[in-house]
Amino acid sequence: MDMYIYYRVLEKNAAALREQVAAVQGWASQEYGIVTGLKRRPEEKDGRQTWMEIYASVPSGFEATLERVVAQAGLAALIDGPRNTEFFVDISTCA
Repeated sequence: MDMYIYYRVLEKNAAALREQVAAVQGWASQEYGIVTGLKRRPEEKDGRQTWMEIYASVPSGFEATLERVVAQAGLAALIDGPRNTEFFVDISTCA
């Protein structure tokens, strides 16, 4: 199962947040072997960007562990609003 987390960030906080997210995703890669990604929408609206963190093939219980690490890293102070989490699974193409 893949986990996608999206949220808004004020442009003035983007550089600091990028460093923090890189550290969190580095931890996820090192501790769990998870392939990660970070994307943003190309446009800004009202000085805000929309970002998406990607965590591929996460193990059961990873979400709670990640939230603890995110809280310890202080990401909430750099994010404008909530972090929204969604999960997706692969669709088999075999009939």
